[in-house]
Amino acid sequence: MELFDLIVIGGGPGGYLAAERAGHAGLKVALFEKRSLGGVCLNEGCIPSKALLYSAKVFDYANHASAYGVNVKGAAIDQNAVIDRKDGVVKALVSGVGAAMKKNHVTVVNAAAVIKGKTADGFEVEADGKAYTGKKLIIAAGSEAVVPPIPGAKEGLAAGYVLTNREILALREIPKALAIIGGGVIGLEMASYFCSAGSKVAVIEMLNKIAGPTDDEISAILQKNYAKKGVDFKLGCKVTGFEKGSVSYTDPEGKAQTLACDYALMSIGRRPSSAGIGLEAIGVYTERGAVKTDDHLLTNVPDVYAVGDINGKLMLAHTAYREAEVAVNHILGKKDTMRYGAIASVIYTNPEVGCVGETEESAKQKGYTIKTAKLPMSYSGRYLAEGGGDGICKIIADAKTNKLLGVHMIGSYCSEIIYGAAQMIESGMKIENLKALVFPHPTVCEIVRETLFEL
Repeated sequence: MELFDLIVIGGGPGGYLAAERAGHAGLKVALFEKRSLGGVCLNEGCIPSKALLYSAKVFDYANHASAYGVNVKGAAIDQNAVIDRKDGVVKALVSGVGAAMKKNHVTVVNAAAVIKGKTADGFEVEADGKAYTGKKLIIAAGSEAVVPPIPGAKEGLAAGYVLTNREILALREIPKALAIIGGGVIGLEMASYFCSAGSKVAVIEMLNKIAGPTDDEISAILQKNYAKKGVDFKLGCKVTGFEKGSVSYTDPEGKAQTLACDYALMSIGRRPSSAGIGLEAIGVYTERGAVKTDDHLLTNVPDVYAVGDINGKLMLAHTAYREAEVAVNHILGKKDTMRYGAIASVIYTNPEVGCVGETEESAKQKGYTIKTAKLPMSYSGRYLAEGGGDGICKIIADAKTNKLLGVHMIGSYCSEIIYGAAQMIESGMKIENLKALVFPHPTVCEIVRETLFEL
């Protein structure tokens, strides 16, 4: 039986970065991944969805090029070519992760790993009939799409007319009609792509707003933008059944309704993949399927850590990256702690949404005395010159300390700007100090500085 300093279960963002960092530090590391390196993010989520969305953006540019003095005729989406390009991007990045593992001397085992127990040497893990032992253990098994017990859901998945994020990102046809169950990030991004590609898209959402915890004003602008593009939002509605060619639901008045569609995308959320990996063999504590961790990502079991979606704290790839670094630093004896208060989130629709920190609603719920400011994105000269369209920058500050609590934006380039707002919140600088920062001109990010001066 081979002995390792560290065993990592799961090869997604949290797992492969933990293995890379630990290997680089000189630890002997084994990384177990049952599917493909990169996990859901690289193979069935973040990266492939962005590849599709960029194709849609190029198509939108072509269709509206005349507004910029450029005439384009005959623009069309070739879905097979889009998927082929996406697959090529994924293949290149998966290969890159594999190269990083090799460079840092990580042993990669392409098999499902199950924790068998604790021995005097460490934690015993079995994969493909072979036993491995690690002195320390990082669990990074990720998450899976939630499929609720709605009549016809499992049958639809088996038959191929109900899809999850995995299947829809490999779909080689443009549906005439697509029903999207859930108005969160995944649902909205796929609504964005298929709406641009020519599908008749309907989003069925139980809540009375889209985009979950996103600032209410931002989500309302996003909904308005996509309603103009033809997306039909059915809010306050509950799905009651699936059949081939249709979805049944109840409307806000409780009346039964039927929506015709070629496919239905199930995108109502994700849950930690904590079952079947042997957590009970060593007594790891879970709560509603999520592994409980402290600010070092330690579980209740000494020398066992959990990073990424498996701990259920903030299911974002960049959160997993940072958690992996904190966990490995703790293993190496370096002082480091995980903080979640200034982690940005992005919805890669067109326009994009970028958010970090407290919303106006959450800040009030937590008892802050707040002051807010907002400006149209068109206050930015570059934004207006490039025809950015509707959008705002909204800032929430603590009226008592004069520090930033949250920044929320909708418009082009938001995904590339929001990290700066995260740094502003993380640093704890006061508004008067932030106003002294010099932004390059002309840039879209200047809107943040302009909005600060409205406080």
